[in-house]
Amino acid sequence: MTWTAQLADQLDWHWSNALRPRLAGLTDDEYFWEPVDGCWTVHPNGGIDFAYPPPKPEPVTTIAWRLAHVIVGVLAMRNHSHFGGPPADYQSWPYATDADTALAQLDDAYERWNTAVRALSDDDLARPCGPAEGPYADYALSELILHINREVIHHGAEIACLRDLYTHKN
Repeated sequence: MTWTAQLADQLDWHWSNALRPRLAGLTDDEYFWEPVDGCWTVHPNGGIDFAYPPPKPEPVTTIAWRLAHVIVGVLAMRNHSHFGGPPADYQSWPYATDADTALAQLDDAYERWNTAVRALSDDDLARPCGPAEGPYADYALSELILHINREVIHHGAEIACLRDLYTHKN
């Protein structure tokens, strides 16, 4: 087993056994459901609520918003910056206006990420991330991969919790 395989397998196990199965059957109603007033979301016209820095306290977000964050900010932007994927940024992304499109975007971004990570050598894992990672440019690519793993697992758990709350709402 290589370091590359261990890093990829960590996320792939979670993806295959926890996150992706929990997203099966996601409806548009769940995708846009706002558990509290004032949620940040993706809007039917394809716009998204976003501010940097975010307001304090940070708004509660919908499944649509969380999926958009994972798709664009966690995976697609890194696919572009590190693995030659198509351009991706928060300002120009074609945000999904329905659950099926969001899941297709998620599957595509994840597959690109996982395939690219699996192709890395141990030398690749040790190289610096570079300027795309801003203040983390000097960190090893392996550290970025571990960070992405944590992000997908963390936000995936939030999405699963929102689905649970939706199922048990009054």
